[in-house]
Amino acid sequence: MSALEELEQAIGQVAGQVGGAVVGIGRGWGRGSGVVVADGRVVTNAHNLRGDEVTVVFEDGRAATGQVQGVDVDGDLAVVAVDTAGATPVSWADGTVSVGSVVFALASPGGRRRITAGMVSAVDRAFRGPRGRRIAGSIEHTAPLARGSSGGPVVNRAGQLVGLNTHRLGEGFYLALPADAELRQRIEALARGEVPTRPRLGIGIAPTGVARRLRRAVGLPERDGLLVRVVEEGGPADRAGVQAGDLIVSIDGQPVTDADQLYQALDRISGDRLALGIVRGVDERTVTVSFGPDAPENVSSA
Repeated sequence: MSALEELEQAIGQVAGQVGGAVVGIGRGWGRGSGVVVADGRVVTNAHNLRGDEVTVVFEDGRAATGQVQGVDVDGDLAVVAVDTAGATPVSWADGTVSVGSVVFALASPGGRRRITAGMVSAVDRAFRGPRGRRIAGSIEHTAPLARGSSGGPVVNRAGQLVGLNTHRLGEGFYLALPADAELRQRIEALARGEVPTRPRLGIGIAPTGVARRLRRAVGLPERDGLLVRVVEEGGPADRAGVQAGDLIVSIDGQPVTDADQLYQALDRISGDRLALGIVRGVDERTVTVSFGPDAPENVSSA
């Protein structure tokens, strides 16, 4: 048997074994894909959802309304409860994949199933989620994906789940959340309605390079820091007096020059307060941001 015949056979076997578990998320081409991981439960990317309900389209063309059980926006993961009508859930691989492993990517954009083949080109990659936080530990592979494939499964030659497609990386490379024990735990927690909570300032930010150029353009001294582009009304930063145009230069006395330092500082908060050093024009000041139990859920970049 030639290599092409072996590949053809492998694709057919994977399609027959896994195809029924692959679903379309939303109506219309390009919205997103998902995968049945248990009876009545579908997993997809958070960025594929637009509300508490979503249309799930199955392999046989049946469309059902699913209820969102839990969403982790920063981790780009969501769980949907829906009548899977006997669709066989995907099985999970026992171990992790390594560079060079052959993988197959499945998707159902617009309810039309697709399957492509590729290989793992790198592991432990990182990318930024929908709100700017880094998502680490991802699998990079080369199985081509059409628009609307995010949320679909990546499987090995045995048809077992090894990843969840999430992010396109340049031309011809794709990143997937690894289907490991941690992902299973996250899915179980989201299915119980346990949504991760992370302190958020309620601001949109621009990186240091942009901040330096904008300050130079208006005749202000150049400074390294994070430029506040927008402040969410009523959010923690707004209550502390942070304004659009402020430059965040330190967090709890430590210099800050990139967004990751800000997110790391937010993740390390042991109490409910954070001191921000800001520059407004040429004036420097320190403001204290409070994160109380009544702080609103923010959707901005930090």
